[in-house]
Amino acid sequence: MIFLTKMGGKEVLINEQLIETASETPDTVIVMSNGHTYLVTETLSEIMEKINEFRKSGC
Repeated sequence: MIFLTKMGGKEVLINEQLIETASETPDTVIVMSNGHTYLVTETLSEIMEKINEFRKSGC
């Protein structure tokens, strides 16, 4: 799971395996496989970095 920052500054923990799509419009919108949508401050590149770091950690 990765920490992301919602618009407004609240940090949320997201299961990266449930991310269905992510796009920048210019804000980053994440759509989960359960249909929930998150508007976050991180860029797509930052999200990919966090996912890669999490997977490398072996958690």
